Amino acid sequence: MLLLRRVVTLLFVGLTALGKTSVPVSAAELKGTVVDSATGQPVACRLYIQSADGQWLHAKSGDPAGHAVEYSVKRGEKSIEIHTTLTAHPFVAELKPGDYSLTVERGKEYVPHIQKVTITDVEKSIRIELKRWTNLADRGWYSGDTHVHRKLEDLPTAMLADDLNVALPLIWWVTKSHMPPTIGNKIVKDDAAEGSPKAELIEVDKTHVIWPINTEYEIFSVGEKRHTLGAVFALNHQKPFEIGVPRVDAVAQQARSQKALLDLDKHSWPWSLMIVPQMDVDLFELTNNHVWRTEFYFANWTLGAAPESMRLDQSEFGFTERGWVDFGLKTYYGLLNCGFKMRPSAGTASGVHPVGLGVGRVYVHMPDGFSYEKWIGGLNAGRSFVTTGPMLLTKFNEQDPGHQFVGEQPCKVAGIVESLTKDVRIEVIVNGDVLESRTPEMDAKPNGGFFAPISIEVPITGTSWVAVRCFETRDNARFRFAHTAPVHFDVPGKPLRPRKIEVNYFIQRMEEELVRNMDVLSNEELEEYQSALDKYKTFVKTAR
Repeated sequence: MLLLRRVVTLLFVGLTALGKTSVPVSAAELKGTVVDSATGQPVACRLYIQSADGQWLHAKSGDPAGHAVEYSVKRGEKSIEIHTTLTAHPFVAELKPGDYSLTVERGKEYVPHIQKVTITDVEKSIRIELKRWTNLADRGWYSGDTHVHRKLEDLPTAMLADDLNVALPLIWWVTKSHMPPTIGNKIVKDDAAEGSPKAELIEVDKTHVIWPINTEYEIFSVGEKRHTLGAVFALNHQKPFEIGVPRVDAVAQQARSQKALLDLDKHSWPWSLMIVPQMDVDLFELTNNHVWRTEFYFANWTLGAAPESMRLDQSEFGFTERGWVDFGLKTYYGLLNCGFKMRPSAGTASGVHPVGLGVGRVYVHMPDGFSYEKWIGGLNAGRSFVTTGPMLLTKFNEQDPGHQFVGEQPCKVAGIVESLTKDVRIEVIVNGDVLESRTPEMDAKPNGGFFAPISIEVPITGTSWVAVRCFETRDNARFRFAHTAPVHFDVPGKPLRPRKIEVNYFIQRMEEELVRNMDVLSNEELEEYQSALDKYKTFVKTAR
């Protein structure tokens, strides 16, 4: 027996010397603190840890008073979102010896921090300083995400980690036709239990809040048949809805009675162009839940709904990310040209997709300070811009986005664009046309990022709308964008005229939907599509 032990010991030593041992090595602790570089104060953050062999790992809070939320969602081999959101406390990660890459982010207003660390068999401590490259709250701009699928218990940590001021979780969620959301098949059951949540604002702190009464109708089946209709959100209502869809006009009436806002979600759902006139939709998600931090995935989703006339960017796989975003923008412009004055929103569906909270977000201007009531009112009024990266702070004739002007007058756009890159293009859009396109000289900001002033004047002839957008180019052919809400110029006697090509597309889509739904929906339900078709046909005579 003694001889056998010596042989095993010698064999182990020999294999270790050759680097071939499979005996596991115990993990060591990586301890870290994340602080604001200017103040030295701890800040909440989103943390990514990846090993040299590509594995993603999570951290925990190193303080009993802290909180950590693990997030792990994958779509395919490259569209992966695995991170930990952390409150403003030290973190701890149990890691085996080896090399790791750490990425620390906090919303849109801090410079992402990337750091390599080597773990041995002893504890390692690091201090990470995040640089704030811009501060929009100091200038009266506060952010929100209008499409959230996170549990209420996880939201406070996720919101603080990404400095998101307003979250609107869709607690009630139904995917079957005619089913009331109160018994919806995808409701967050713990959060939507009887008597909870109440129609009361949840304050994480004074500038980070949650309104918990929101509903998503996302219909994938009618009766027993698999049949997609689409999605629409009711935001900021006071009590659960007790009716299903279709018809959608009844839900719109109930939403109005509770002062809720209707959000279109994505523009290319089968019913989207029907619900715009039928529900008098308030909000249009210019950046939606297919736009992620990780790689674009839904290349083929509703590809057949895109008209050739839009000339959208595509690859051999379908939409590129730029082509998908452009599809939404051009649809939005066509609807604005028809007189549907929807205001922009931004939603991620964080919780079901590989995307963090507020990766796409909408900023609302409140120069007199934050309150939820003013934020939701400003969102509805269009005092806003959406962004996936750059900041676009603009005035139109010294007024905020969303303003309604009367009379024919030039429109002077003034403000500032800020970006983490120097490669930025600014465009002024009038009635869907790019009237001005500029690539400004960007000056460096002290703590990172770049900025350039905006001063552009465009003529206004007849009733019109004006908006500003910008695009920034990033590494690996990725891009980020921002877009203001439009302002409107009402010129009596000179009505806004949509393009014929836009109107014909909307008519075609409604005709296709009438045929597709013919043997699925009732005559009463089909009337909504016919009504929308009739509405679009009224624009033909005045189209340009």
